Amino acid sequence: MKQVILKQGREKSVKRLHPWIFSGAIQKVTGSPGLGETVEVLTAGGLFMGRGAWSPESQMSVRMWSFTDTEIGPDFFRRKIEEAIALRKPPVIGADTTGIRLIYSESDGLPGFTADRYGDYLVCQISTAGADYWKDTLVAILREVVPCKGVFERSDLSVRKKEGLGESVGLLWGEEPPEVIEINEEGRKYGLSIQTGHKTGFYLDQRDNRSLVGSCSRERDVLDCFSYTGGFAVAALTGGARHVTLLDSSGPALARADLNIRLNGLSEDKYTLVEVDVFHALRKFRTDNRLFDLIILDPPKFVESRHQVDKGARAYKDINMIAMQLLKPGGFLFTFSCSGHMEDLLFQKIVADAAIDAGREMKILRWLSQAPDHPVITSFPEGKYLKGLMAMAT
Repeated sequence: MKQVILKQGREKSVKRLHPWIFSGAIQKVTGSPGLGETVEVLTAGGLFMGRGAWSPESQMSVRMWSFTDTEIGPDFFRRKIEEAIALRKPPVIGADTTGIRLIYSESDGLPGFTADRYGDYLVCQISTAGADYWKDTLVAILREVVPCKGVFERSDLSVRKKEGLGESVGLLWGEEPPEVIEINEEGRKYGLSIQTGHKTGFYLDQRDNRSLVGSCSRERDVLDCFSYTGGFAVAALTGGARHVTLLDSSGPALARADLNIRLNGLSEDKYTLVEVDVFHALRKFRTDNRLFDLIILDPPKFVESRHQVDKGARAYKDINMIAMQLLKPGGFLFTFSCSGHMEDLLFQKIVADAAIDAGREMKILRWLSQAPDHPVITSFPEGKYLKGLMAMAT
C-alpha cells in the first residue's frame, strides 16, 4: 500500500479528525502514489491513522477519506452518499423544495465532491484530485441513489489548478439539461441555468435567509443590493413588500431576476431593476436622502484569501455604513459575507464599527448562516463560510 508518513508530532490534527494534511506535515511518501490515488497515513512511529487522497501539487497534500481501516472503494462511497441524502429529508429540508444541496464536500465525508439537485437534474462540482480520481464511481452511485434525468458537471473552478487539474464542464450522464430549470423553494419559484449560473446555478445556501426576509417585508420599501437573479427580491415581494429596488452590475442577472419575479405572478409596479455599480448607487441614494425600510447586502466575496482580509474588511465596513445611513428608524438590515476567511466575530465587529461611523445605533436581532443542507461537522469548522446579521436601526 502506498503510504504517507507524517513528521514527529504532526498527527494532532488527524487525531482530531480534521481532513486536511498539509505538505509541511509530511516526512516522506512511499510507493509513488499517483494524482488522486488512495494512500495510508501513518505517524512517524508507524501508527495507522486512516486513508486519504494524494494530491502532490497542492499544499493540502492529503485529504482524508476515512480515519479507520476502511477500504476506499464503491461500497465506501455508496455509504457516504446514502448518509448524506438521508440527512436532507424532511423535516431538515421541506418536501416541496426542489433545489437542494445533496453532498457538501468535507462536511459529508467526501472532500472535494459537491452535488446539487435542481428538479430532475443533478449538478456536480469536483475540486480535488481525490474526488476527480473517483469521479465516475461517485457519479454512478449518485444517479442510482437519486433518480434523475441527467447529471451535469460544473467543475469550472480556479482551485482545480492547484490540484493539477484543468476545468471540466459538461454532461456526465443522461439528458442534456434545458436552458432554464424551474425549482420550488418553500413556495417561491425560481428559474435558473445549470450551464451558466453562478456556483452550480443558484445560491442554495441562502434559502432560510430568503424566507426570513420574506417574513419581514410586508408593507416595506426594500432595497436588494447585489440582487443577482432576484432570490431575495422574490422572497420580499411574495412576503408582501410594498416595493423592491434591485441593484446589480450584471444586465443578464437582472434580466433573469425580472423573469423570476414574473414567474411568481408579481406585479410590474412592485419592483425596479437598476443596472449599476452598487457602491455608486448607495452613495447616490445617500446624497438624495433616499430611505428604505429594509436593506439586503449580499455582496460577492470581498475576501478571496487570508491576505485580503484587511482590504475586504474596509469594503464591508464602507458598504454597511452607507446602508445604515439609508435605513429608516425601525428598518431592518440583512448583511452577509460569504468568505470563509472572514470570521464571524470579525464580521460582527466590522458591522459595529460601521454603525459608529454611520452615526446609527443598531440592534442585532439574529445571527444568520447557511441553510441546513450545508451542514458543518465539528471536526471541520471551515465548512461554515456564510455568516450574516439581521439588525434593526433604532
